[in-house]
Amino acid sequence: MPPAFRLPPFASRLIIPVIENLRELKDAVKGIETEKRVGFDLEADSMYHFSEKVCLLQVASKNTAFAIDTVKLRDLSVLKPLFMREDVIKIFHGADYDVRSLFRDFGIEIKNLFDTELASRFLGIKGTGLEAVLKDRFNVKLEKKYQKKDWSERPLSADMLNYALNDVRHLVSLSEILKKELNDIGRLSWVKEECKILCRVRSAEDNGEPLFLKFKGAGKLKPKTLAVLEALLCFRKEMAQKKDRPLFKIMGNDSILKLAETRPDSLEKIMNMEALSQRQLDIYGKDVLRVISKSLNIPENMLPVYPRKKVYAISESASKRIEALKLWRDKKAVKLNIDPGLLLNKALINSIGVKKPVTKEELEAIIDMKNWQRREFGEEIIKILRRTAS
Repeated sequence: MPPAFRLPPFASRLIIPVIENLRELKDAVKGIETEKRVGFDLEADSMYHFSEKVCLLQVASKNTAFAIDTVKLRDLSVLKPLFMREDVIKIFHGADYDVRSLFRDFGIEIKNLFDTELASRFLGIKGTGLEAVLKDRFNVKLEKKYQKKDWSERPLSADMLNYALNDVRHLVSLSEILKKELNDIGRLSWVKEECKILCRVRSAEDNGEPLFLKFKGAGKLKPKTLAVLEALLCFRKEMAQKKDRPLFKIMGNDSILKLAETRPDSLEKIMNMEALSQRQLDIYGKDVLRVISKSLNIPENMLPVYPRKKVYAISESASKRIEALKLWRDKKAVKLNIDPGLLLNKALINSIGVKKPVTKEELEAIIDMKNWQRREFGEEIIKILRRTAS
Protein backbone atom coordinates (compact mmCIF):
# COMPACT_ATOMS: atom_id res chain seq x y z
CA MET A 1 0.00 0.00 0.00
CA PRO A 2 1.42 3.48 -0.87
CA PRO A 3 2.68 5.62 2.02
CA ALA A 4 0.16 7.96 3.65
CA PHE A 5 -0.33 11.12 1.60
CA ARG A 6 0.06 14.45 3.43
CA LEU A 7 -3.18 16.39 3.26
CA PRO A 8 -3.20 20.08 2.41
CA PRO A 9 -3.09 22.29 5.53
CA PHE A 10 -6.70 23.49 5.26
CA ALA A 11 -8.04 19.93 5.49
CA SER A 12 -7.23 19.56 9.16
CA ARG A 13 -8.92 22.82 10.17
CA LEU A 14 -12.56 23.31 11.03
CA ILE A 15 -13.91 25.30 8.08
CA ILE A 16 -17.68 25.60 8.01
CA PRO A 17 -18.89 28.38 5.70
CA VAL A 18 -22.53 27.67 4.82
CA ILE A 19 -24.14 29.19 1.73
CA GLU A 20 -27.77 30.14 2.35
CA ASN A 21 -28.64 32.67 -0.36
CA LEU A 22 -27.98 33.41 -4.01
CA ARG A 23 -25.55 36.25 -3.41
CA GLU A 24 -23.35 34.06 -1.22
CA LEU A 25 -23.50 31.27 -3.78
CA LYS A 26 -22.39 33.58 -6.59
CA ASP A 27 -19.44 34.75 -4.49
CA ALA A 28 -18.51 31.16 -3.61
CA VAL A 29 -18.61 30.08 -7.27
CA LYS A 30 -16.33 32.98 -8.20
CA GLY A 31 -13.91 31.73 -5.57
CA ILE A 32 -13.56 28.31 -7.20
CA GLU A 33 -14.00 29.14 -10.91
CA THR A 34 -10.22 29.02 -11.50
CA GLU A 35 -9.90 25.57 -9.92
CA LYS A 36 -9.32 22.62 -12.24
CA ARG A 37 -10.49 19.97 -9.77
CA VAL A 38 -13.47 20.34 -7.44
CA GLY A 39 -14.91 17.68 -5.13
CA PHE A 40 -18.62 17.28 -4.38
CA ASP A 41 -20.82 15.30 -2.02
CA LEU A 42 -24.38 15.63 -0.82
CA GLU A 43 -26.66 14.75 2.06
CA ALA A 44 -30.33 13.86 1.58
CA ASP A 45 -33.36 12.94 3.69
CA SER A 46 -34.52 9.66 2.12
CA MET A 47 -34.78 7.93 5.50
CA TYR A 48 -37.26 10.49 6.84
CA HIS A 49 -39.55 11.63 4.02
CA PHE A 50 -41.62 10.10 1.23
CA SER A 51 -40.13 12.25 -1.52
CA GLU A 52 -36.43 12.54 -0.85
CA LYS A 53 -34.53 15.71 -1.61
CA VAL A 54 -30.98 16.99 -1.49
CA CYS A 55 -30.55 18.91 1.78
CA LEU A 56 -26.88 19.86 1.68
CA LEU A 57 -24.29 20.06 -1.09
CA GLN A 58 -20.67 20.04 -0.01
CA VAL A 59 -17.98 21.54 -2.25
CA ALA A 60 -14.20 21.45 -1.82
CA SER A 61 -11.10 22.30 -3.82
CA LYS A 62 -7.52 22.17 -2.57
CA ASN A 63 -7.87 25.71 -1.30
CA THR A 64 -11.35 25.96 0.14
CA ALA A 65 -14.39 24.06 1.32
CA PHE A 66 -17.99 25.12 1.90
CA ALA A 67 -21.51 23.74 2.15
CA ILE A 68 -24.65 24.88 0.34
CA ASP A 69 -27.85 24.70 2.36
CA THR A 70 -30.21 23.41 -0.33
CA VAL A 71 -33.17 23.42 2.05
CA LYS A 72 -32.94 27.22 2.25
CA LEU A 73 -31.54 27.70 -1.27
CA ARG A 74 -33.30 25.55 -3.86
CA ASP A 75 -32.02 27.45 -6.91
CA LEU A 76 -28.59 26.12 -7.88
CA SER A 77 -28.66 27.38 -11.48
CA VAL A 78 -25.51 29.42 -10.76
CA LEU A 79 -23.64 26.11 -10.43
CA LYS A 80 -24.79 24.68 -13.76
CA PRO A 81 -22.04 26.27 -15.89
CA LEU A 82 -19.38 24.90 -13.54
CA PHE A 83 -20.79 21.37 -13.75
CA MET A 84 -20.86 21.62 -17.55
CA ARG A 85 -17.29 22.89 -17.98
CA GLU A 86 -15.08 20.36 -19.75
CA ASP A 87 -11.91 21.89 -18.29
CA VAL A 88 -12.96 21.34 -14.66
CA ILE A 89 -12.92 17.83 -13.19
CA LYS A 90 -15.91 17.21 -10.90
CA ILE A 91 -14.93 14.61 -8.32
CA PHE A 92 -17.40 12.35 -6.49
CA HIS A 93 -17.08 9.13 -4.53
CA GLY A 94 -19.79 6.70 -5.62
CA ALA A 95 -21.37 9.20 -8.01
CA ASP A 96 -24.43 7.27 -9.20
CA TYR A 97 -26.80 8.53 -6.47
CA ASP A 98 -25.37 12.06 -6.59
CA VAL A 99 -25.72 12.36 -10.37
CA ARG A 100 -29.35 11.20 -10.24
CA SER A 101 -30.21 13.45 -7.29
CA LEU A 102 -28.63 16.62 -8.69
CA PHE A 103 -30.46 16.22 -11.99
CA ARG A 104 -33.77 15.32 -10.30
CA ASP A 105 -33.77 18.25 -7.87
CA PHE A 106 -31.93 20.97 -9.76
CA GLY A 107 -31.69 19.94 -13.41
CA ILE A 108 -27.90 19.83 -13.06
CA GLU A 109 -26.03 17.91 -15.76
CA ILE A 110 -22.40 16.96 -15.31
CA LYS A 111 -19.48 16.76 -17.71
CA ASN A 112 -15.93 15.61 -16.95
CA LEU A 113 -16.78 13.62 -13.84
CA PHE A 114 -14.26 11.49 -11.96
CA ASP A 115 -15.55 8.89 -9.51
CA THR A 116 -12.95 7.92 -6.90
CA GLU A 117 -14.97 4.88 -5.81
CA LEU A 118 -15.08 3.57 -9.38
CA ALA A 119 -11.39 4.38 -9.79
CA SER A 120 -10.59 2.37 -6.67
CA ARG A 121 -12.48 -0.63 -8.05
CA PHE A 122 -10.54 -0.48 -11.32
CA LEU A 123 -7.32 -0.48 -9.27
CA GLY A 124 -8.39 -3.76 -7.70
CA ILE A 125 -8.97 -2.27 -4.24
CA LYS A 126 -11.33 -4.43 -2.19
CA GLY A 127 -12.66 -1.93 0.35
CA THR A 128 -13.86 0.96 -1.81
CA GLY A 129 -16.11 2.79 0.66
CA LEU A 130 -14.92 6.34 1.33
CA GLU A 131 -14.17 5.57 4.97
CA ALA A 132 -11.93 2.63 4.04
CA VAL A 133 -10.19 4.45 1.19
CA LEU A 134 -9.37 7.57 3.24
CA LYS A 135 -8.12 5.43 6.10
CA ASP A 136 -5.81 3.56 3.70
CA ARG A 137 -4.57 6.56 1.75
CA PHE A 138 -4.39 9.36 4.31
CA ASN A 139 -4.81 7.59 7.66
CA VAL A 140 -7.95 9.71 8.11
CA LYS A 141 -10.77 8.27 10.19
CA LEU A 142 -14.22 9.52 9.21
CA GLU A 143 -16.81 10.04 11.92
CA LYS A 144 -20.06 8.36 10.82
CA LYS A 145 -22.38 9.23 13.72
CA TYR A 146 -24.49 11.55 11.55
CA GLN A 147 -24.82 9.12 8.65
CA LYS A 148 -28.50 8.41 9.42
CA LYS A 149 -29.40 11.92 10.55
CA ASP A 150 -32.37 13.80 9.13
CA TRP A 151 -30.52 16.38 7.05
CA SER A 152 -33.71 18.32 6.31
CA GLU A 153 -33.92 19.51 9.93
CA ARG A 154 -32.65 22.97 10.77
CA PRO A 155 -30.51 24.35 12.29
CA LEU A 156 -27.49 22.21 11.40
CA SER A 157 -24.94 21.94 14.17
CA ALA A 158 -21.26 22.74 13.68
CA ASP A 159 -20.47 19.05 14.27
CA MET A 160 -22.89 18.00 11.51
CA LEU A 161 -21.42 20.47 9.05
CA ASN A 162 -17.89 19.41 9.85
CA TYR A 163 -18.93 15.76 9.42
CA ALA A 164 -20.44 16.58 6.02
CA LEU A 165 -17.39 18.49 4.82
CA ASN A 166 -15.03 15.72 5.90
CA ASP A 167 -16.65 13.51 3.24
CA VAL A 168 -15.59 15.88 0.48
CA ARG A 169 -12.53 17.88 1.55
CA HIS A 170 -10.06 15.07 0.68
CA LEU A 171 -11.49 14.14 -2.73
CA VAL A 172 -9.21 16.31 -4.86
CA SER A 173 -6.03 14.90 -3.31
CA LEU A 174 -7.45 11.38 -3.51
CA SER A 175 -8.36 11.78 -7.17
CA GLU A 176 -4.83 12.87 -8.07
CA ILE A 177 -3.32 9.77 -6.46
CA LEU A 178 -5.83 7.41 -8.09
CA LYS A 179 -5.48 8.97 -11.53
CA LYS A 180 -1.70 8.59 -11.41
CA GLU A 181 -1.98 4.93 -10.37
CA LEU A 182 -4.56 4.23 -13.08
CA ASN A 183 -2.37 5.92 -15.67
CA ASP A 184 0.65 3.90 -14.55
CA ILE A 185 -1.15 0.61 -15.23
CA GLY A 186 -2.91 1.80 -18.38
CA ARG A 187 -6.47 1.90 -17.02
CA LEU A 188 -7.16 5.62 -16.79
CA SER A 189 -8.98 5.63 -20.13
CA TRP A 190 -11.17 2.76 -18.87
CA VAL A 191 -12.34 4.80 -15.89
CA LYS A 192 -12.79 7.97 -17.95
CA GLU A 193 -15.16 6.12 -20.30
CA GLU A 194 -17.10 4.62 -17.38
CA CYS A 195 -17.38 8.06 -15.76
CA LYS A 196 -18.67 9.55 -19.01
CA ILE A 197 -21.42 6.92 -19.05
CA LEU A 198 -22.11 7.60 -15.37
CA CYS A 199 -22.85 11.26 -16.17
CA ARG A 200 -25.98 10.14 -18.03
CA VAL A 201 -27.71 8.08 -15.30
CA ARG A 202 -31.14 9.37 -14.27
CA SER A 203 -33.75 8.48 -11.63
CA ALA A 204 -36.52 6.17 -12.80
CA GLU A 205 -39.78 7.95 -13.51
CA ASP A 206 -43.16 6.85 -12.19
CA ASN A 207 -44.79 5.57 -15.37
CA GLY A 208 -47.87 4.09 -13.73
CA GLU A 209 -46.64 0.50 -13.84
CA PRO A 210 -47.83 -1.88 -11.11
CA LEU A 211 -45.83 -1.46 -7.91
CA PHE A 212 -45.22 -5.21 -7.65
CA LEU A 213 -42.88 -5.03 -10.65
CA LYS A 214 -40.24 -3.52 -8.36
CA PHE A 215 -41.00 -5.79 -5.40
CA LYS A 216 -38.48 -8.56 -4.76
CA GLY A 217 -40.09 -12.00 -4.96
CA ALA A 218 -43.26 -10.88 -6.74
CA GLY A 219 -42.39 -12.95 -9.81
CA LYS A 220 -42.95 -16.16 -7.82
CA LEU A 221 -46.48 -15.27 -6.70
CA LYS A 222 -49.76 -16.53 -8.13
CA PRO A 223 -52.27 -14.01 -9.55
CA LYS A 224 -54.55 -13.86 -6.48
CA THR A 225 -51.61 -13.28 -4.13
CA LEU A 226 -50.18 -10.77 -6.60
CA ALA A 227 -53.48 -8.85 -6.49
CA VAL A 228 -53.34 -8.65 -2.69
CA LEU A 229 -49.69 -7.61 -2.82
CA GLU A 230 -50.44 -4.80 -5.28
CA ALA A 231 -53.33 -3.55 -3.16
CA LEU A 232 -51.18 -3.51 -0.03
CA LEU A 233 -48.34 -1.75 -1.84
CA CYS A 234 -50.73 0.92 -3.10
CA PHE A 235 -52.14 1.36 0.41
CA ARG A 236 -48.64 1.73 1.87
CA LYS A 237 -47.68 4.28 -0.77
CA GLU A 238 -50.86 6.29 -0.11
CA MET A 239 -50.14 6.34 3.64
CA ALA A 240 -46.49 7.25 3.07
CA GLN A 241 -47.46 10.19 0.88
CA LYS A 242 -50.10 11.35 3.34
CA LYS A 243 -47.74 11.19 6.32
CA ASP A 244 -44.63 12.24 4.37
CA ARG A 245 -42.75 9.20 5.58
CA PRO A 246 -40.55 6.73 3.69
CA LEU A 247 -42.28 3.51 2.68
CA PHE A 248 -40.34 1.30 5.09
CA LYS A 249 -41.47 3.41 8.05
CA ILE A 250 -45.11 2.62 7.23
CA MET A 251 -44.66 -1.12 6.68
CA GLY A 252 -41.61 -3.18 5.78
CA ASN A 253 -41.43 -5.39 2.70
CA ASP A 254 -41.32 -8.56 4.78
CA SER A 255 -44.58 -7.59 6.51
CA ILE A 256 -46.25 -6.72 3.21
CA LEU A 257 -45.27 -10.07 1.67
CA LYS A 258 -46.40 -12.04 4.73
CA LEU A 259 -49.80 -10.32 4.67
CA ALA A 260 -50.18 -10.94 0.92
CA GLU A 261 -49.32 -14.61 1.20
CA THR A 262 -51.41 -15.43 4.31
CA ARG A 263 -54.32 -13.02 3.62
CA PRO A 264 -55.57 -12.75 7.26
CA ASP A 265 -59.25 -11.88 7.80
CA SER A 266 -59.08 -10.64 11.39
CA LEU A 267 -56.95 -8.40 13.60
CA GLU A 268 -56.30 -11.37 15.84
CA LYS A 269 -54.75 -13.32 12.96
CA ILE A 270 -52.54 -10.38 12.01
CA MET A 271 -51.40 -10.14 15.63
CA ASN A 272 -50.75 -13.87 15.93
CA MET A 273 -48.68 -14.02 12.75
CA GLU A 274 -46.64 -11.01 13.94
CA ALA A 275 -46.81 -9.34 10.55
CA LEU A 276 -47.28 -5.90 12.15
CA SER A 277 -46.19 -4.31 15.40
CA GLN A 278 -48.88 -3.41 17.92
CA ARG A 279 -48.58 0.23 16.93
CA GLN A 280 -48.93 -0.60 13.22
CA LEU A 281 -51.87 -2.84 14.03
CA ASP A 282 -53.59 -0.04 15.93
CA ILE A 283 -53.02 2.48 13.14
CA TYR A 284 -53.40 0.38 9.98
CA GLY A 285 -54.95 -2.95 11.03
CA LYS A 286 -58.56 -2.30 10.00
CA ASP A 287 -57.50 -0.68 6.73
CA VAL A 288 -55.22 -3.62 5.93
CA LEU A 289 -58.12 -6.04 6.44
CA ARG A 290 -60.31 -3.91 4.19
CA VAL A 291 -57.64 -3.77 1.47
CA ILE A 292 -57.08 -7.53 1.58
CA SER A 293 -60.80 -8.31 1.52
CA LYS A 294 -61.44 -6.00 -1.42
CA SER A 295 -58.56 -7.40 -3.48
CA LEU A 296 -59.78 -10.97 -2.87
CA ASN A 297 -63.04 -10.08 -4.61
CA ILE A 298 -61.34 -9.19 -7.89
CA PRO A 299 -62.74 -11.44 -10.69
CA GLU A 300 -60.40 -14.15 -11.97
CA ASN A 301 -60.19 -12.60 -15.42
CA MET A 302 -59.00 -9.29 -13.95
CA LEU A 303 -56.27 -10.64 -11.69
CA PRO A 304 -52.75 -9.37 -12.44
CA VAL A 305 -50.20 -11.68 -14.03
CA TYR A 306 -46.49 -11.11 -13.60
CA PRO A 307 -45.06 -10.33 -17.05
CA ARG A 308 -42.47 -12.81 -18.24
CA LYS A 309 -39.71 -11.93 -20.63
CA LYS A 310 -39.45 -14.36 -23.47
CA VAL A 311 -36.58 -16.69 -22.69
CA TYR A 312 -34.66 -17.90 -25.68
CA ALA A 313 -33.04 -21.30 -25.35
CA ILE A 314 -29.27 -21.08 -25.58
CA SER A 315 -27.86 -23.64 -27.96
CA GLU A 316 -25.23 -26.11 -26.89
CA SER A 317 -22.62 -24.42 -29.06
CA ALA A 318 -23.44 -20.99 -27.55
CA SER A 319 -23.19 -22.46 -24.06
CA LYS A 320 -19.70 -23.72 -24.87
CA ARG A 321 -18.68 -20.28 -26.07
CA ILE A 322 -20.09 -18.66 -22.92
CA GLU A 323 -18.21 -21.09 -20.69
CA ALA A 324 -14.99 -20.47 -22.62
CA LEU A 325 -15.44 -16.70 -22.25
CA LYS A 326 -16.12 -17.03 -18.51
CA LEU A 327 -13.02 -19.14 -18.03
CA TRP A 328 -10.89 -16.63 -19.95
CA ARG A 329 -12.49 -13.67 -18.10
CA ASP A 330 -11.87 -15.17 -14.66
CA LYS A 331 -8.22 -15.94 -15.42
CA LYS A 332 -7.72 -12.47 -16.88
CA ALA A 333 -9.35 -10.87 -13.83
CA VAL A 334 -6.96 -12.68 -11.48
CA LYS A 335 -4.00 -11.60 -13.58
CA LEU A 336 -5.16 -7.97 -13.60
CA ASN A 337 -6.27 -8.05 -9.94
CA ILE A 338 -9.72 -6.74 -10.83
CA ASP A 339 -13.26 -7.89 -10.13
CA PRO A 340 -14.39 -10.27 -12.91
CA GLY A 341 -17.78 -8.59 -13.19
CA LEU A 342 -16.11 -5.25 -13.77
CA LEU A 343 -14.08 -6.73 -16.60
CA LEU A 344 -17.03 -8.38 -18.39
CA ASN A 345 -20.34 -8.92 -16.61
CA LYS A 346 -22.57 -11.98 -17.02
CA ALA A 347 -25.07 -10.32 -19.35
CA LEU A 348 -22.33 -9.13 -21.69
CA ILE A 349 -20.63 -12.52 -21.77
CA ASN A 350 -23.96 -14.17 -22.64
CA SER A 351 -24.61 -11.62 -25.38
CA ILE A 352 -21.18 -12.15 -26.92
CA GLY A 353 -21.48 -15.92 -26.65
CA VAL A 354 -24.85 -15.98 -28.39
CA LYS A 355 -23.97 -13.47 -31.14
CA LYS A 356 -20.49 -15.01 -31.65
CA PRO A 357 -18.67 -12.06 -33.30
CA VAL A 358 -15.56 -13.35 -35.06
CA THR A 359 -14.44 -10.08 -36.70
CA LYS A 360 -13.77 -6.59 -35.33
CA GLU A 361 -16.77 -5.30 -37.25
CA GLU A 362 -19.06 -7.89 -35.68
CA LEU A 363 -17.66 -7.11 -32.25
CA GLU A 364 -18.47 -3.43 -32.81
CA ALA A 365 -22.12 -4.45 -33.17
CA ILE A 366 -22.27 -5.62 -29.53
CA ILE A 367 -23.85 -2.40 -28.26
CA ASP A 368 -23.41 -3.15 -24.55
CA MET A 369 -19.66 -3.48 -24.91
CA LYS A 370 -17.56 -0.50 -23.86
CA ASN A 371 -14.87 0.91 -26.14
CA TRP A 372 -12.16 0.09 -23.59
CA GLN A 373 -13.31 -3.53 -23.48
CA ARG A 374 -13.16 -3.83 -27.27
CA ARG A 375 -9.80 -2.10 -27.45
CA GLU A 376 -8.11 -4.02 -24.65
CA PHE A 377 -9.66 -7.46 -25.04
CA GLY A 378 -11.32 -7.57 -28.45
CA GLU A 379 -8.64 -9.63 -30.19
CA GLU A 380 -8.50 -12.19 -27.39
CA ILE A 381 -12.30 -12.53 -27.37
CA ILE A 382 -12.40 -13.04 -31.14
CA LYS A 383 -9.69 -15.73 -30.92
CA ILE A 384 -11.71 -17.58 -28.27
CA LEU A 385 -14.86 -17.40 -30.36
CA ARG A 386 -13.06 -18.59 -33.49
CA ARG A 387 -11.67 -21.57 -31.59
CA THR A 388 -15.09 -22.49 -30.26
CA ALA A 389 -17.05 -21.68 -33.44
CA SER A 390 -19.26 -24.46 -34.70
